[in-house]
Amino acid sequence: MAYQDAITALADPTRRVIIEKLRRGPLPVGAIAAGMEVSRPAVSQHLRVLSDAGLLAVRPEGNRRLYAIAPDGVDELRRYLDTLWDDALAGFARAAEEKAKGNAK
Repeated sequence: MAYQDAITALADPTRRVIIEKLRRGPLPVGAIAAGMEVSRPAVSQHLRVLSDAGLLAVRPEGNRRLYAIAPDGVDELRRYLDTLWDDALAGFARAAEEKAKGNAK
C-alpha cells in the first residue's frame, strides 16, 4: 500500500466513520453498518476500498468476516505524516534562527 491510497480512501467521511468504529476492535460488517446512514452493501463497498488501500485486515470467523485496522497500513500512513511534521518543525526552526539573527543585528 502506498500512503497515497490510504489518503484517498480516508477522504470519504463514511470511511472515516468506519475506521472510528474499528478503533475499538474487530467487527463484522453488520456491526459496522449498524447506525450508519448508508446501506449494508454500501458499507461493504467502503470496507473493500479500505482493505484495498491496506488500512484493514479481514479475518474469516465462522460464516462471517471480521474487519480490523491493519497496523502495517496505518504505520505507513503515519510515517508519511511524520515527514510532514518534520518538515514543519524544520521550517519553524529556520524561521526562529532567522528572527534571532535579525534581532542580534
